[in-house]
Amino acid sequence: MAVVVWVFSGGGEAEVRGLLPFLEKTFPGCRFERKTPIRQKPGPKPNKSGGYGKTGNSLIEQIEQELPIALKAEPNQCKLILVFDDLDCRDSHKQKSKILEELSKIPESASIEKFVGFAAPEIESWIIADWNNSIAKHSDFRSRHDRMRWWLSTEKNVPFDSPESFSEYDAEKDCCKAKLSTALIESTIVENQSNIDRTRFSKGLHTPLLLMAIDPNEVQKKCPLFRELYNYLQKFCSS
Repeated sequence: MAVVVWVFSGGGEAEVRGLLPFLEKTFPGCRFERKTPIRQKPGPKPNKSGGYGKTGNSLIEQIEQELPIALKAEPNQCKLILVFDDLDCRDSHKQKSKILEELSKIPESASIEKFVGFAAPEIESWIIADWNNSIAKHSDFRSRHDRMRWWLSTEKNVPFDSPESFSEYDAEKDCCKAKLSTALIESTIVENQSNIDRTRFSKGLHTPLLLMAIDPNEVQKKCPLFRELYNYLQKFCSS
């Protein structure tokens, strides 16, 4: 019987639609249940002040609110609390300590194993890390992926061998100075013959699809924080 993992995830549409299917495919020994972001009900989307797409401190506040509710509604179900967020160029050790400290204040969860994982700076780094299995093979990009890669390397300084190190922290905005996902979008719309009348990269559409195409073994070679998450879940879900 699969082990139940509760996932408290930050981020927006790409993370919501892409993360759980990726986890389920990669770690079949676990059953992943999403607790945040809160599932959107049919109808008009909430405004940005609503409960969707929390990250950083806002995600921590949401976990503090939702975890006790879940523990009361489903006691003795969860075997692992997995918190996952885009790091956005913050310090991973500080963020992890902050999250674990807040979780320790919820006594009902004391006996449940916990792990905090990050995509650095964003989940698109996993796609960049395995470019040949993701962008290069997708029908929307395969005819221009070489030019996209060249532009990202030369114009945006995207380090393809270590994509987690892209950009640097902006203390005023509490996030990266430059967004990796924005650079990826720009690579498909920058003025060039290969982009004329072609599909632009969409975080909501393409990121979930491409996450299902990547080879985790390739990604973990270039992304240390991904490797930490990958190795932990490999062991936990197979034990």
